[in-house]
Amino acid sequence: MRVLLQRVTRAAVRVEDRPISDIGRGLVLFLGIETGDSEVTADAMVRKLAGLRIFDDAAGKTNLSLEDVAGEYLVVSQFTLCADLSKGKRPGFENAMRPPQSKELYDAVCRRLAQATGRPVKTGAFGAAMRVEIHNDGPATYWIEIPAART
Repeated sequence: MRVLLQRVTRAAVRVEDRPISDIGRGLVLFLGIETGDSEVTADAMVRKLAGLRIFDDAAGKTNLSLEDVAGEYLVVSQFTLCADLSKGKRPGFENAMRPPQSKELYDAVCRRLAQATGRPVKTGAFGAAMRVEIHNDGPATYWIEIPAART
């Protein structure tokens, strides 16, 4: 399971020019679910994300979590994070888990993240072509990977 995480001042998702979700200060999580990921992998990712201290304190140090700053999460499904670009010029997506199993794990991560943090978790539209507007704060972008084999 892979997450590309961006700290934001605000973010929004649109599908077919209709607003789907928006947040103020918080984190946008682009979530890629790979073949072999499971409920155990989802739990491990949530444990990593909950309490992650990547917001600045009064001294400018990254000591505060999303929970500390009363922020929001926006989780966007992103199967392209699972692309294999090691050969040729065209990405291969054999590593990406297919629906409906990937949708079930996506929903599980969102639900468990809300439970673990007590913070709002908003979502994009799973499987849809989305327009994601991000106002990156910093910019601050992080990569988290939890291999299924490690869980």
